[in-house]
Amino acid sequence: MTSLEIEPNTILVRYNVEKEKSMSPAEAAEELYPKDELIRPIAEAIFEGEEDDVVDGLQKAIDAGKDPIALIDDALMVGMGVVSKLYDEGVIFLPNVMMSADAMLEGIEFCKSKSSTAPVAKGKVVCHVAEGDVHDIGKSIVVALLRANGFDVVDLGRDVPVDEVVEAVKAEKPMMLTGTALMTTTMFAFKAVNDRLLEAGIKIPFQCGGGAVNQDFVSQYELGVYGEEAADAPKMAQAILEGKDLDALKKQFHTH
Repeated sequence: MTSLEIEPNTILVRYNVEKEKSMSPAEAAEELYPKDELIRPIAEAIFEGEEDDVVDGLQKAIDAGKDPIALIDDALMVGMGVVSKLYDEGVIFLPNVMMSADAMLEGIEFCKSKSSTAPVAKGKVVCHVAEGDVHDIGKSIVVALLRANGFDVVDLGRDVPVDEVVEAVKAEKPMMLTGTALMTTTMFAFKAVNDRLLEAGIKIPFQCGGGAVNQDFVSQYELGVYGEEAADAPKMAQAILEGKDLDALKKQFHTH
């Protein structure tokens, strides 16, 4: 064969360097949607972040006899489950999660307005950004993912003084506290929070993460559990619901 007769595609296949076609987010989601004809449109609308379509789908399901509060778990959480799974796998990214979370929260409010009973949250989590730190993207992701997984979140915001964090924990009595820090100069506030909680006799898991934070630092204090990824927050909260204590959480989420 002369050089003019060489087929490039044949060479690429021959040496296993032909680029595989990647599955689009929509195609990946398609495989995860529920089969129920009333539930599927709601899950799709959650994934797409279409608030109006979520409400329309919920209304149709309610008209067909579905219980509004049951739809929170049976439809809205199912749709967010698709989002969470694809986010974990790197198929979709933060903007997708935030849009879907907003659509889900709109759906929850609609379901509550259609029922005389209130949904029961899995548990309460207090979230904050360390004192002196105004970078709140990581915290916003944590909050969105926790809410998407059915947890009640008290969002204290960014640059939260240690005293305010401790007082919020005393008042709200959460199952878990989370903190994020982007800068090494601010992450030491976590140690202060830890010590103040222990002084008050409060021993709850304190999940810490963010650009400045690493496992070695978090391991230095008693309540600290390192969360490398924002997606670890709902997994950690779920593990607490299943009865895991601080030691068990550290064994599960710490890599060394």
